[in-house]
Amino acid sequence: MLALCVLAANDSGAQTDDAAPSVQAVRLQPGETLTLDGSLAHPAWQRAPAFSRFVEKFPVAGGPPPQETRVQVLFDDQALWVGVTALDKETARIRDVPVRIDNVNRTQDFVVVYVDPIGTKRSAQFFRINAAGSMGDGLHTAADDSEDFAPDFDWDGAVQRNAQGWTAVLRLPFASLRYGDGAQGAWRFMVGRRLPRDQFHLVTSVLIPREAPSFIHHLQPLLGVSLPENSRFLTVRPSLTLRHTQDRDVGQPHSSERKLDASLDIKWRPRAELVLDGTIKPDFSQVALDVPQLAGNTRFALSFPEKRPFFFESADLLRSPTEAFYTRSFTEPRWGARATWRSASWAGSALAVDDKGGSFVLLPGPFSTDVAEQPGSTTVAARVRKDDGALQWGGVLAARRYVKDRGENDVLGPDIGWQINDAWRLRGQWLLSQTTARANGVGGLQRGAAVSGHRLYAKVQRLTADTDTTLSVDDIGTGFRHDSGFVNQAGVRAYTGFFGKGWFQRGVFNEFWLNTQIEQVRDRVTDRLVKQVLRPGFYANAARNLEWWVNYFPVSQVRSSAASPLLHEHYIASGLVMTPAEWFPLIDTHVAVGRLADTVADQVRRGARATLAAKLRPLRELELEPSVSLAWLTRSGQRTYHESVTQVLAVWHFDGRHNLRAIVQHTGLDRRAEPSVGAARSASRATSLTYTWRRSAGTLLYVGASRASSGDPVRQRGSEAFVKLQFDVDQLRAAW
Repeated sequence: MLALCVLAANDSGAQTDDAAPSVQAVRLQPGETLTLDGSLAHPAWQRAPAFSRFVEKFPVAGGPPPQETRVQVLFDDQALWVGVTALDKETARIRDVPVRIDNVNRTQDFVVVYVDPIGTKRSAQFFRINAAGSMGDGLHTAADDSEDFAPDFDWDGAVQRNAQGWTAVLRLPFASLRYGDGAQGAWRFMVGRRLPRDQFHLVTSVLIPREAPSFIHHLQPLLGVSLPENSRFLTVRPSLTLRHTQDRDVGQPHSSERKLDASLDIKWRPRAELVLDGTIKPDFSQVALDVPQLAGNTRFALSFPEKRPFFFESADLLRSPTEAFYTRSFTEPRWGARATWRSASWAGSALAVDDKGGSFVLLPGPFSTDVAEQPGSTTVAARVRKDDGALQWGGVLAARRYVKDRGENDVLGPDIGWQINDAWRLRGQWLLSQTTARANGVGGLQRGAAVSGHRLYAKVQRLTADTDTTLSVDDIGTGFRHDSGFVNQAGVRAYTGFFGKGWFQRGVFNEFWLNTQIEQVRDRVTDRLVKQVLRPGFYANAARNLEWWVNYFPVSQVRSSAASPLLHEHYIASGLVMTPAEWFPLIDTHVAVGRLADTVADQVRRGARATLAAKLRPLRELELEPSVSLAWLTRSGQRTYHESVTQVLAVWHFDGRHNLRAIVQHTGLDRRAEPSVGAARSASRATSLTYTWRRSAGTLLYVGASRASSGDPVRQRGSEAFVKLQFDVDQLRAAW
């Protein structure tokens, strides 16, 4: 595709040595001040060239957009200002409902801005705002083409509706953007727009071919941005949490506690490439609950997403081919310090964490994950990455020391990513571990003889416009352990192959893919088969946000322990995602039915696993999200195992900054006794109500209460009331 030229003030696209059309930014004149109200009426916007050469990404890649979109960029000494005009011939169909932070998704009309100030197209910060003014942000990583909504950046935005559609203005402070001293003129940029109608259109300001190595591979140049002379900034965010708790075991007296906790987050940028973070007692436990998961018929540990801001800075740097860092392994940090460097060729992050512990250390094996009580620890970890064009290489280091001389766990190794050509990609990692923190046989850790292990992972992928071929091998040594990562299985060799072939715009389908996956996992010591799967299937998407997939498992063999027989499963799995109506923006179902492995009883039994989640908007101000997950197995016509997780989440939006959230959730497990298997029965119930006021990413207020019970019948009860205030010192000073 030929680069485009600047033809007029309403259609920028300056010629560069890049194949993508560029966007031109214009500096505000001295004395000009913009008001963030969503309007593009200020005279400065009339001087900013409007880029309008958007193309469709979905459903027809490269097709003409259904509605016109224009983007303009201004900047001053403090921030980048992005103005988007979203014209719409059917303004009554604009879906402009308020949602919680980071819940802006394709069921709403929204615009998104991707910014890569370094210009390597390895990662990009993204900023979303929907037609109601609700916001979301995060980090897109090219290596695995994934979006992470966990990072929260300091930025703001506003929207305005009009007779022609709507407009949005996003103010992106330079302090929130990660650029280097040598980044002048290297900025990359892209704007996308979602239009959920019968088809859920996605249009972008640059063509993204189906065979692109990643969604951000073709970011376009953003020209004319002059970096501020002073890139330094200091952010200080203390928080206070006052909580009152009550706990009672059945038959025991009440115990109550009132406690005031203080925490502190500091971010300092002494130069453009370097960001320093510090935290003392970070805590988000009251306001960001983990979603329960079914765990009664699995022998492997489950992972949970990170929610603490200290770990969000340049989160893509902590990601490697094997996800070698799992920050939730730090259960209750007393303090943490971190340094992050980011330039055009080098990037890295080093952190030190003093953790109180209290959760579990994973002890992985070929057939299951054992655990030990987690003692306190001090950890030093680092990740470094070098970008050499198509070649990306780096390394990982993690050294964890447990208190009271209970031993250590050290992990070290290199990794590589190579975009061989437009179609072929190679990723690999080699990790070595040495562990002296050994299981003591009674659920804890103690110092023992050093045990070494390794992990060797390699993945090669060929991606074209209509095919996807992937081969991978994961060789994990028997002694390998990574207490600062997530490794729930060791002592195995795993081989995986995948092939998919796609067709586009066929009948009612936008896309239709036939695919086959094969997988084999073997015990490295005995060469016994741990798992073997053959899985043919198809995936399709169509109008009304429809996604439908079906997988057939004619071969699915699993062994639950070294002494167990090989269990031969035979089942069908399917999933369906759809938007039935505007008031019913999402239904998401997954089901597996057939002969499934009972890993506790070492039998194959008829049963099912099913999940149903929905998003409902009975009123514009009210979000309802019910969900239920079920699993059951039968023996001699009767259910021998049944597990359920149900949750109902409701949010009332007073406006874009105030909401009230209620959560009710219940888990239950019932397993009948049978030869060699004891009966098991458990239940837990939890309710919470939280009011949130969000002035910005740095200034927030939470007021809430929760109640929980466990046991069937109930054996434990607890309740908590809390007030949590976090504030940004600079914002507080400005308000005064």
